[in-house]
Amino acid sequence: MLARNTILILCLLWSTICVAKVDRLRASLRSDPATSIVIGWDQVSGTAPLLVFDTASHNGDIPSYTSSQMVDAENDYAGMQNKFVRLEGLTPNTVYYFVIVDSEGVSKEYSFETLPNTSEERISIIAGGDSRNYRKARQSANKMVAKLHPHMVMFGGDMTGGDNAEQWYAWMNDWQLTITEQGRLIPVVTARGNHEYSNRSIMELFDVPTKSNYYSLRIGGNLAQLYTLNSLIAAGGEQAAWLEQELITHHQDVYWQLSQYHFATRPHTKRKAERNDQLNYWSTLFYKYGVDLVVESDAHVVKTTYPLKPGKEKGSQQGFVRDDKKGTVYVGEGCWGAPLRPNNDDKKWTRASGSFNQFKWLFIDKKGIEVRTVLTDTADKVGDECFYDRFCIPSDIGIWDPPTGDVLLIEQRDVSNIAGVKSDEKNIEVLDFKSRSIANDQREIKWITRHENDSVNYELQKLNLFGSSYKTIAMINGQGSTQEKNYYKYIDDSDSDSSAYRLKKISSKGVTLFYIGE
Repeated sequence: MLARNTILILCLLWSTICVAKVDRLRASLRSDPATSIVIGWDQVSGTAPLLVFDTASHNGDIPSYTSSQMVDAENDYAGMQNKFVRLEGLTPNTVYYFVIVDSEGVSKEYSFETLPNTSEERISIIAGGDSRNYRKARQSANKMVAKLHPHMVMFGGDMTGGDNAEQWYAWMNDWQLTITEQGRLIPVVTARGNHEYSNRSIMELFDVPTKSNYYSLRIGGNLAQLYTLNSLIAAGGEQAAWLEQELITHHQDVYWQLSQYHFATRPHTKRKAERNDQLNYWSTLFYKYGVDLVVESDAHVVKTTYPLKPGKEKGSQQGFVRDDKKGTVYVGEGCWGAPLRPNNDDKKWTRASGSFNQFKWLFIDKKGIEVRTVLTDTADKVGDECFYDRFCIPSDIGIWDPPTGDVLLIEQRDVSNIAGVKSDEKNIEVLDFKSRSIANDQREIKWITRHENDSVNYELQKLNLFGSSYKTIAMINGQGSTQEKNYYKYIDDSDSDSSAYRLKKISSKGVTLFYIGE
């Protein structure tokens, strides 16, 4: 023991010589993301690891760090000695720097950032799943995470194909590519997929808070609640009862409700089965309690839907019908490196579908959720200029732009019942949007807005002749808040005979897709 302590002391004094052999780092979330985080790693060798941290960088100078904590949980699983330190009582919206010290030395310095604890701050999230087969595609998506450095990642399962030690070792090595060049770890919230052969894999490798692999997290004060569900156990019974109780508890005190799980309830490829149990037990609850956005995986295709409610009335298909006022938007379905499948099962209520490697990139604030689909195969070409602004769109990034638009915008429908929200806080609405032919091959585009504020302007775009992309044809100043309704008219005399238009909203938060003309 004396010799070991002597070695440790020498390593602290000469950290440039003695290096702790820790690898395959990961950060995860099991409680309040504003004040806590879990740091995990594979202890390759050495004993008595200690995580030393501070809100300032000290480049491994151990005496300069102000705090330290021993390992809280550990296991020998998937060929790794997994260690976890559960940090609590942290300061919200703060960068922390840390090193791991053990009997053999000191690791390089890393960092992490706690989330804000107020709904006044915007949140960035990457969401996807299915990384199990093609390492090149998986590695490229992981690099894209580092380039975009969101507050957190939602991962919907099927990390590996065989759930064995060799594959997990490779997966964790690849996950290191999500660490930014500056050493920043991005925390992940994980769901179980069908290629995780038991709940234990997610629990032992990511230190999730429950053995059942379903749990809920509050994000950004009362900005959002995230429900992670488990598609590999019964959707009904205890899980459905838990979900409803969580929804009852939270649905009236947050702006947004999100959910993630593995199986797509209505997959957009014919090679995957329908999940009626999820429709009956989960989707009905989502609609009843106002869940806004659901991220699914498993099918290895790309999809976004219009807002949906479960139902069999006129206009429905496969148990869903479009409901723009109260419905839930579903996006997915995987494509982080698993084999791509054909998107050959669109529905009436499908907004857009495709088949390519991608994940979803979410910007969330009180006013809305912006959903972008990022093409992940070209991460090496994407610019590095956005590290200090996670809401910056880097150069040369590929954002999917189907005819329905490159940004899926979910706007707040009713905030009057949310605790702490002023009852008169309302959102801009488009009541009417029409185009019609007039003389001399011109088209007249008219629309009406309600609840407009004084800082909003509009960008009118038109679908090109080949139906492949939109181009901007006019910038229109908003009329402001002096009247209940505002009336707009624009005459289009461009040569294209397309009559498909869309409207983008320009505000201090940037440009967002606002309305698609029918």
